[in-house]
Amino acid sequence: MQKKIVITGGPGTGKSTVIEELIKRNYACMPEISREVTLNAKKKGIEQLFLTKPLLFSELLLEGRVNQYIESETKNNNIVFFDRGIPDVHAYMNYISIDYPSTYIHKSNIYRYTHIFLMPPWEEIYISDNERYENFEQALAIHNHLERTYKQLNYSITEVPTGTVEFRADFILECIK
Repeated sequence: MQKKIVITGGPGTGKSTVIEELIKRNYACMPEISREVTLNAKKKGIEQLFLTKPLLFSELLLEGRVNQYIESETKNNNIVFFDRGIPDVHAYMNYISIDYPSTYIHKSNIYRYTHIFLMPPWEEIYISDNERYENFEQALAIHNHLERTYKQLNYSITEVPTGTVEFRADFILECIK
C-alpha cells in the first residue's frame, strides 16, 4: 500500500525546501499549489485571490489537492510526499474565520494520508514575499489552526525539529521507515 505523507505547517517553515530535498533524493512529491492558484488569478487581473475571494481560492485549492491525491495513486511509488494536504484548506478558512461547505471536511475524511509532519514556526528562516503576505505572528496562528485541524481529523502528528534541510529530510525519512 502506498504511503501518502503530508508535510505541512504555517508559511515560511521550510516545507517546500524539504520537498525539494526529497525530490533530489528521488522521492515522488506533489508540489504546493497555492502559489500556482495565486499566479493564475494574477494573470486574470486579481491581485490577491486569497484576500479578495477567499472561498473561491479555497475551492480551487481543494479541487487541486484532491486531484493531486488521485494523481498520486497513479504513480508507481511506495511513498508520495505532499507539500500540504487537503485539510490545510479548511484550517486556513478557520484561521480567517470564513464559513465553508461541509464537503471540505468530508473530502478530508475520504482522502486520508498515512502520516502528517508538521513544520513548526521558525523565525530565523521566515521571509515574506509577494505570495506570502503573513507576518510571523500570523504564521504562528496558522500553525495552531493546522495542528488543531489535523488532530480533529484524528491524525497523529509528528513535529519536525528545526535544523538543516538535510537533517529535516533525514528525520522525516527515519520516522516513516
